[in-house]
Amino acid sequence: MDIWLVWAILAAIFVVGEIFTAGFFLLWLGVGAAAAALLAYLGLVPAYQWGAFTVVSGVLVILSRKFAQKVTKESPEKVGADRVIGRTGVVLERIDPETDSGRVRVDKEEWRAESIGGDAIEEGEKVEVVGISGAHLIVRRNISPRNNSPLGVTKEV
Repeated sequence: MDIWLVWAILAAIFVVGEIFTAGFFLLWLGVGAAAAALLAYLGLVPAYQWGAFTVVSGVLVILSRKFAQKVTKESPEKVGADRVIGRTGVVLERIDPETDSGRVRVDKEEWRAESIGGDAIEEGEKVEVVGISGAHLIVRRNISPRNNSPLGVTKEV
């Protein structure tokens, strides 16, 4: 089997592999392999083929990083339970790690909650949601008040 055909098959495998992945990484390896296949077809020695594969793939990966990050970035609007992360709430029922109890209200929703450091947080205290574990919010005391409204309007919780 001719070496240019091996490079061409490798290029096809990379391009097909890109269809099943995100991030524009395998596509550029496929382009590099195609460049190496062309050099092999023209009769250049394997050192040039490997050099072309490495340089073409490397340059394309580096140049496409910003574009790939824009295309694959996280949606700015959170949906589902994630929308409460970073929001401020008020403790409705004392958060007590010893009894595994505690409830908070964030916006108009009530959630079971636990504190991030395992500290007890008293009823009426303001907390910030830092994560979600199952159906429980992970919260910490809200040390500094901040504006949580997506519209830029300050409101009491």
